[in-house]
Amino acid sequence: MDGEVTPEQARRILDMLTQGGAMEDINTPLALRLIPLALELEDEALADRLLLHAKEHAADEIESGWAIFETLKMTNASIDELSELTAKAELIEQGEPLSAAVAHHVALLHMANESYEEAQMFASRSLRLREKTDDTNGIVYGLALLEALAKKQHRHETALVHASRRIELLMKLKDEEGQMEAMADMGHSQATLGQFDAAKDLYTQSLELAVALEDLSGQLVARWGLADIAEIEEDYETAMLQLSDCLHAFINAGLPTPIAVRQRIEALTSFNSSSGERSNS
Repeated sequence: MDGEVTPEQARRILDMLTQGGAMEDINTPLALRLIPLALELEDEALADRLLLHAKEHAADEIESGWAIFETLKMTNASIDELSELTAKAELIEQGEPLSAAVAHHVALLHMANESYEEAQMFASRSLRLREKTDDTNGIVYGLALLEALAKKQHRHETALVHASRRIELLMKLKDEEGQMEAMADMGHSQATLGQFDAAKDLYTQSLELAVALEDLSGQLVARWGLADIAEIEEDYETAMLQLSDCLHAFINAGLPTPIAVRQRIEALTSFNSSSGERSNS
């Protein structure tokens, strides 16, 4: 759900659009967009009504395909059923966006099952379809998935190729939140390959964006990565500084600090104390 919309506001929006006879004025695309909102509010009955409405009011084969896709997701259909929809959608005139979306979803399911080769096949297929329709946002999602799959298979050089293109597109889109996440992901790959200077630069850029956006999760990821590199380089003072700054960012925001951060600070403090005792003995 959009962070600026409260559950109460979302409930009012749904009621306004669906109560009484109002739902009759909703077309299939809008009904499908409202389903995730209904599910997030745990109103499964309304989600089912919206899905039925979407199916009954589909204006063409493409809209019907999107409704079928949503049905398959909600009923936890098999990968084979979803794969069949991918193939059928690709045969529909202007059905590439639907086929790409389904293929991307199938790739995610394969990745969850650790079937990485199959996941890569569907992710690549989805990306090709999105490139065909110049769907820049979709291409970014596809590259992020291929990057994640490459990491799962320990192909970090390949991950860097996808990451570079992903960041380039996000810069063109002026998507700072996306850049923040992508730079941290690429920083992780660089660090894994032992390219620590490049990794530090990427994590630092990600951190700067996270601070500007007041994104605490982004700050946590970037500072955690910088602390990792500092510890590898035996620069424990810098590692402690990054973790402490992360802790204070959460405190200043009035939010509980992630347990992992506190545990790591305690472990680093204990390590530094024991190291100091050994050096003095």
